[in-house]
Amino acid sequence: MTKPTVAIVGRPNVGKSTIFNRIVGERISIVEDIPGVTRDRIYSSAEWLTHDFNMIDTGGIEMGDEPFLDQIRLQAEIAIEEADVIIFLVNGRDGVTDADEQVASILYRSNKPVVLAVNKIDNPDMRDMIYDFYSLGFGDPYPISGSHGLGLGDLLDAVAEEFPKDESEKREDDVIHFSLIGRPNVGKSSLVNALLREERVIVSDVAGTTRDAIDTPYTYEGQKYKIIDTAGMRKKGKVYETTEKYSVLRALKAIDRSDVVLIVINGEEGIREQDKRIAGYAEEAGKGVMFVVNKWDAIEKDNHTMNEFTAKIRDGFMFLDYAPIAFVSAKTKQRVNSLFDSIRLISDNHAKRIQSSVLNEVIEDAIARNPTPTDKGRRLRVYYTTQVSVKPPTFVIFANDPELMHFSYERFLRNRLREAFGFEGTPIHLITRART
Repeated sequence: MTKPTVAIVGRPNVGKSTIFNRIVGERISIVEDIPGVTRDRIYSSAEWLTHDFNMIDTGGIEMGDEPFLDQIRLQAEIAIEEADVIIFLVNGRDGVTDADEQVASILYRSNKPVVLAVNKIDNPDMRDMIYDFYSLGFGDPYPISGSHGLGLGDLLDAVAEEFPKDESEKREDDVIHFSLIGRPNVGKSSLVNALLREERVIVSDVAGTTRDAIDTPYTYEGQKYKIIDTAGMRKKGKVYETTEKYSVLRALKAIDRSDVVLIVINGEEGIREQDKRIAGYAEEAGKGVMFVVNKWDAIEKDNHTMNEFTAKIRDGFMFLDYAPIAFVSAKTKQRVNSLFDSIRLISDNHAKRIQSSVLNEVIEDAIARNPTPTDKGRRLRVYYTTQVSVKPPTFVIFANDPELMHFSYERFLRNRLREAFGFEGTPIHLITRART
C-alpha cells in the first residue's frame, strides 16, 4: 500500500514549516538521535485518525539564487508533481496578496485536490478575515492557527477526504518487490538493465501502481520479482536539477511499495550524506535492506580495498549493521546475478516467523548468559516473548516493568535473535510490555 502524499504550498512567511511541524507532531522522526543517519526536514511521515501519509514542506526546499517568484513557482511545481493533495497556505492577517494569486494560478493547472488554509487566525474574533480568500477560487477556506494549533483537525479532515479512495494494491504472495534507491548517477538504470540482461528503457507500467513508480516483472530461477525502478523517474526540467534533495522525495513511494530496498552507492565517489538520508527512510519504513556498491570495476584495488570500503559503510550506516553489502559492476555484469539470491534471502528473512516455544528458549538462554538489568534494586523480569507480525519481524516481550528494559539490553536480545535465526538484511522490532 502506498501512503498518500500531502504538500504544503504558499508564499514565504505564511507559516508553512510551523504547520508542517504541527501536523507531523509526535510522529516526526527526522530529529531522532540515531547514530550515522542524517534526515532532512523537507519530508516526514504523519498520521491523522486512521490515515498514514507523507508530508512535504516545500518551505524547506532551497532554490539557490533563483528570484523570489521563481522560487515560489519551483516549490509549487515540486508539490504538484509529488502530492496527492495540496494544502495551499495563506496568511489571514495580510489578506490576499499578488504572490498568493500567483501561487493560485499555478495550482489551478495542477488538476490536484487543493485545500485552502488561512493561517494566523488565532481567536474566533478574527474569523471574518477568511472571507476575502474565497476570491482565490478553492472553495471554503479553513481558518487555522499554527502557533496555537487551532483548526488543524478540521483541515486534516478535509485533506483526508481528498485522499485517493483506492490506495490498496493487489500483491501476489509469491512475487518479491524490490527497488533500487540512490542519488542520481550512481548507475541505477544500468543496474536494472544488467539485472534484466538487456538494454532497454523501463516503460512497463502495471495497473494499480502510482504514477511515479515503474514496475518491471522478471523471473529468475523460478522466483518472480517485480523491480520498482526510480532511476527513470527523474524528469527533465529546472526543478529537478536545482535541488538534489528532490531525489529523496522521489524515492519515498518506491520504498513504501518494496519488500527489499537496494541502496546503490557509487564506488568511485564513495558515501555521501544523501545516501544516508535515503537509507534512513528505508530503515524507518521497516524494509529489508542491502547495500550495492556499483562501478566496482572502475576502482583501483588491492587485497584491502573491499574490506576498507566495507568498514566505511559500517561506520557511516551504523543503524543498518544488519544489511549485507555487494560489490558489483553494471558495466561488466560482475556479481550482478548474485543480487537475486541476496534479495530472495532478505525477503525470506523479512517475512520469517519463529515458533513461540523455540523463540522463548533462545530468549531464556540469552538471559542465562547475560542477566537482565537492574535499576534502583529492581530487576527486569522477562516472562514470555511472542512474535506478533512480519515485514519486519516484530516481537513483544512481556515483562514486569517495560521501563527496566535498557536500550543496550534490548540491542543484546536483538543480536541474539540474529545469531539464532539469521534475519540478515531485515530490521527486528522489539516491543516490551507489562504483563497484565
